[in-house]
Amino acid sequence: MARFFGEVPSSPMGATFGSRRELAAAGVHTPLMAGISGNGREGVDSIVVSGGYQDDQDYGHVILYTGHGGNDPATKRQVADQQITAPGNAGLVRSQLEGLPVRVIRGAGGDRAYSPPSGFRYDGLFRVEDHWSKIGRAGFRIWQFRLALLDGAPASGDLPNIQASGPVPRVATTVQRQVRSSAVIEQVKLWYQYRCQLCSELLAVATGPYAEGAHIRGLGRPHLGPDVPGNVLCLCPNDHVRFDNGAIYLLDDFTIVDALEGKKLGRLRLHHKHRIDLAHVRYHRETHAT
Repeated sequence: MARFFGEVPSSPMGATFGSRRELAAAGVHTPLMAGISGNGREGVDSIVVSGGYQDDQDYGHVILYTGHGGNDPATKRQVADQQITAPGNAGLVRSQLEGLPVRVIRGAGGDRAYSPPSGFRYDGLFRVEDHWSKIGRAGFRIWQFRLALLDGAPASGDLPNIQASGPVPRVATTVQRQVRSSAVIEQVKLWYQYRCQLCSELLAVATGPYAEGAHIRGLGRPHLGPDVPGNVLCLCPNDHVRFDNGAIYLLDDFTIVDALEGKKLGRLRLHHKHRIDLAHVRYHRETHAT
């Protein structure tokens, strides 16, 4: 059966269900046990947020969702490290890369401010904005994913202090957005004449050379990186995606490492005016290297 992305017509936002079997029968979330429906090849079509992981944080429009693996279902505590290659975790990464919408279902066991009093409730389509790893509250490495409501969702990095309980309403909202300094990114690009610092590729388009400014430490929560040249790289689109998703990382001497094959690929190109802060390099390596 083909995986279905998007809303199920017979179950609009706010629809409630008494059990996991009812969720599955409606086609909103088909697994009877797993909290993530999907895999690394197809992506994830739905998740259940129900207090199963102690590191989850629910802010209503934004959810910091802990991935699958290493959890004792009886105590809801981590007892082992998580792996990004686990099907559900890899599926959430795929959904981020492909921009696939994820149905979010909240269960009664989650944050009381946003969860139904009993059973389960479909709370709308979310997008996967970011993912990273960290040492969780139980002392094991976990992978977390930031999901934001598609309609009226706050911008990346903004976690609203919402006090109202119940399902998040689908309304148009005005939000403060994380403003990136185009001047900072443009300066870094000019230092390298738009050549990628990782592969030295110069990408030419009809309007001239093209490169992307990649923040080493993300600007939004929970990373809170600064928008300064010491936290920006000039990258080609391919290496930007690879770097942001942990397939490439840097050592403290700016050696480039292919995380998937464990190979050293050479040294990062550095302009004499570009002073990269090693604290951001280390943060990226600890949180994103796969």
